[in-house]
Amino acid sequence: MLCHTGATARITPPKFKVIAFYTGKEDLAHISFVHEANQWFPAMAKKYHFTYDSTNNWDNLNDAFLSNYQVVVFLDTRPDKPEQRNAFQKYMENGGGWMGFHFSAFALTPSAYPQNWDWYHNTFLGSGAYGSNTWRPTSAFLKVEDKQHPVTRHLGALIKASPNEWYRWENDLRKNPDIKILLSIDSTSFPLGTGPKQYEIWHSGYYPVVWTNQRYKMLYLNMGHNDMDYEGKTNRTLSYTFGNKQQDQLIIDALLWLGSGNHKKS
Repeated sequence: MLCHTGATARITPPKFKVIAFYTGKEDLAHISFVHEANQWFPAMAKKYHFTYDSTNNWDNLNDAFLSNYQVVVFLDTRPDKPEQRNAFQKYMENGGGWMGFHFSAFALTPSAYPQNWDWYHNTFLGSGAYGSNTWRPTSAFLKVEDKQHPVTRHLGALIKASPNEWYRWENDLRKNPDIKILLSIDSTSFPLGTGPKQYEIWHSGYYPVVWTNQRYKMLYLNMGHNDMDYEGKTNRTLSYTFGNKQQDQLIIDALLWLGSGNHKKS
């Protein structure tokens, strides 16, 4: 299925074209985020003059299909088939843009999403495998590490993020010269998480949440896990990712940066 939105009614051509891939199965929090994103991005496409299409058919991740788009978004998962992975790597190495949210970076062996794609997890993202997470989804104050970057230029020193399940990674991104960390968990957020398990509450440490690999036109954001009413068994969405002014600004500035074609290393 491919959903088209954006610039079809405009006379002027769009600035760039975005295609979002998603799976939208199993985890209700991720499904909630995907539905929310597929409403928010079309509204932003109309406002900022780009086109936004979305598809849950990962076989569209091929050379011919990707040639129609300047930016690819992974809303939840990542491709699994070798031919899909090869097409994505080729796209990125040839200058394509990419934005990934939350679960798109997840990798845990053994699990349904094992770390079996070394280029993506270690070279491209730099994060390696998933380490742990906070619980429940809670808001956090995020420190802006680089205020001069196009993605963060409209932000203050701190932003308050929407509630989220925050991830810790296997690799220390600070030691990777290709990685530029743009936002991290600020220490004023601790303790972060409410449990009930004590190891799901973070009390200290350094946790990057938004970064770019300067060898590619890419940006990863750890946001993208809405809070759900699991305990009450209504499965109702209790928090949303979008609708947060500062976080929305971060995401749209990131997308405009990726679509601009101007990716001078900073």
